[in-house]
Amino acid sequence: MIEKNEEYVLDIVDQGYEGEGIGKVNGTFPVFVEGALKGEKVRVLIVKTKKNFAYGKLLDIIVRSPERTRPACKISKKCGGCTLQHSSYKGQLDFKWDRVKDCVKKIGKLDPEIVKYPIGMDEPWRYRNKVQLPVGMVKGKLHIGFFEPRSHNIVDMDSCLIQDEVADQVVKLIRDWMFDYKIKPYIRDGKYDENGVVRHIMIRRGFKTNEIMVVIVTNGEKLPYADELVDVLLDNVRGLASVIQNVNSEKTNVILGRKNINLWGDDTISDYIGDFKFNISPQSFFQVNPVQTEVLYGKALEFAELTGNETVFDAYCGTGTITLFLSEKAKKVYGVEIVSGAIKNAKINAEENNVKNAEFILGESEVEIPKLINKGVKADVVVVDPPRKGCEKALLDAITKIDAKRIVYVSCDPSTLARDLQILEEQGYKTVEIQPVDMFPQTSHIENVALLVKDQRGKEK
Repeated sequence: MIEKNEEYVLDIVDQGYEGEGIGKVNGTFPVFVEGALKGEKVRVLIVKTKKNFAYGKLLDIIVRSPERTRPACKISKKCGGCTLQHSSYKGQLDFKWDRVKDCVKKIGKLDPEIVKYPIGMDEPWRYRNKVQLPVGMVKGKLHIGFFEPRSHNIVDMDSCLIQDEVADQVVKLIRDWMFDYKIKPYIRDGKYDENGVVRHIMIRRGFKTNEIMVVIVTNGEKLPYADELVDVLLDNVRGLASVIQNVNSEKTNVILGRKNINLWGDDTISDYIGDFKFNISPQSFFQVNPVQTEVLYGKALEFAELTGNETVFDAYCGTGTITLFLSEKAKKVYGVEIVSGAIKNAKINAEENNVKNAEFILGESEVEIPKLINKGVKADVVVVDPPRKGCEKALLDAITKIDAKRIVYVSCDPSTLARDLQILEEQGYKTVEIQPVDMFPQTSHIENVALLVKDQRGKEK
């Protein structure tokens, strides 16, 4: 039995789902080591023990992986956002490929050979079009940055290498404005200050339109020196289109409140995915990596194999981004979503893009899709893009009763994807291919799009 505060030399034989290295004491007892890479020999200090595993702190790298690189960001170890920055980009893609294959094999009980190599980015930096930053006072110094993992300690940031460069510029301008006019932040040494004003900063950019939105999240409607803030942003931020004050007076970890006050410019900015234009408000959901989103949706459309004669169900349709892509080549698309604001945005997006063959329905997909079936609507293709927890079992049951020829499953979590693929396989579908798409370079996250077809083997018997 290993003990806390003991040191061990370990061979890192694998990596966990968050990218942490895994070594084994005596070849059997796993130790998770953050910052270690597969193939390395490392010296670690045991910092926490459980019944069946332990956590180790990386002390020294005895044998280095050829994929190890020096993190480009000086706060990467503190912030915890980019858990794979110490690996080459090829090493990151290899890890994500292995992760998806492992889930497919162990959870889905499927052949891992169906998983294709991830589609990566030519330039895996500065890809995010939105940043949300907490603002607080830490030991008398203003910090604008990111929360440390599992804490309310703010890591101060002057540049984030996965955010758009304009965000760095805006953060500096707001930092100087708060200092010059003595604007109090809402967080002070990890606790809420009811007399504080600024809670968060959000910056959004349309990659294809170059329109910039700056959102100041405040603890109340009063925002001192708001005009001065607008002036400094106008003087320095090229492409500025919108300055919004969002009011959130609740004692909550939720970043945005319900009320927006327009300080200057438009209420929304716009951007494009493919040929489709989308209006983006402070509360709008919009994929944070628009370059790879186009790749992901293009693959989903390819898997759907639409000819113009098909009816498509799009479950968990959100604001209708995939729905609009499908509408180009489908006869009719029904998008279903439980979030009322998302459905409202989806209808606006369809109208803005003059899409006439998409219908959006508010409600639970597992309830509304059977209603469509009972009305005589039959889908040839079903597309699902569920949240991280995967599809509800009731929805999977409803999908299989549709008897659609093809299912296209878009997933942000390989584990729940594999679980749901196994369920669909048991109910008469065959998983043909899974294509990972790297939407989040430098992190452990990976998106996937899977193609399933109606298994004809049962009918042939």
